[in-house]
Amino acid sequence: MKVKRLNKLFPLMGLIITLSCGEKRQEASVEATAAENEAVKVRTAIAGYRNVEQTASYTANVQADVINQITPAIPGRIEKILVEIGDRVKQGQVLVQMESSNLQQQRTQLANLQKDYDRYSDLLKVGGIAQQQVDQVKTQIDVLKAAIRNIEDNTQLKSPVSGIVTARNYDNGDVFGQKPVLTVQQLNPLKVTVNVSESYFTKVKQGMTVKINLDVYGDEEFTGRVKLIYPTIDAATHTFGVEAAIDNGNLKVRPGMFGRVSLNFGTVKSIVVPDLAVQKQAGANDKYVFIVENGLARYRKVELGQRLENNYEILSGINDGDVVVTAGQSRLIDGTQVEIINN
Repeated sequence: MKVKRLNKLFPLMGLIITLSCGEKRQEASVEATAAENEAVKVRTAIAGYRNVEQTASYTANVQADVINQITPAIPGRIEKILVEIGDRVKQGQVLVQMESSNLQQQRTQLANLQKDYDRYSDLLKVGGIAQQQVDQVKTQIDVLKAAIRNIEDNTQLKSPVSGIVTARNYDNGDVFGQKPVLTVQQLNPLKVTVNVSESYFTKVKQGMTVKINLDVYGDEEFTGRVKLIYPTIDAATHTFGVEAAIDNGNLKVRPGMFGRVSLNFGTVKSIVVPDLAVQKQAGANDKYVFIVENGLARYRKVELGQRLENNYEILSGINDGDVVVTAGQSRLIDGTQVEIINN
């Protein structure tokens, strides 16, 4: 009897469980629908025009404006090097003394020729010698004087500029080979060379001011001026070279220092938005923002210009007056209903 009663109860219990599960599924579906219809709360800002300085920055190494390799034109033994690396030198200062034995020989030969010339000149006056012989000796003297001047220039090697010695490749007594004996670099002025985008080709002018920030000096700013604009565009990089001279009267800047060079091309009006509004597309380098239109979030791909402290310059993608989302973007897709909660 008990078994029969249990058999009658099982179908009833199954019905009750089924009805209960159905009610729970219906309640969950209603809650999900309500969640889908609930607006996402966001914070916003207004995109607007602002005067923006059009600057372009490039990395560069400082270079000497003039670099001289101190070398003799005639091979020979180095008698004495008179300076060391790091020494400051003046224009015309003797830096290297080469072996002078050949110079002494040539001077002795010149003295003998001069005696012959004087003697021949006296003989010519009394008709004891032909003019041709006198002229031949005179020619030999002129040729030898030129050779001596050349030897003198290559016996005492002088600095053609005022600067600093940056390299020494020999010791006293060495025989000069292929490398220069010394390298002298001019310290004032110095220069930087940067490759500028071809879009600025018509805007770069000789004499325009450039700003230079060097890593070694932190935020300290140095000034230079454009002195040379390369006349052609590199077809591979679509850039052109620009050289700027740096006034270095205090010799604070040195060749080889690394920093950033900034060129200012004037001011234009550009749309600006807070940097919090700009998002990066996952898996790509695209940048985008969400704007709010009629209570809905709308996806907009944008092209960025300069970063301006806590803002970005927008070159394309949105318009003046657009309402851009600055917080809550993680829950948005195109068309999501939003509620603005700026206050």
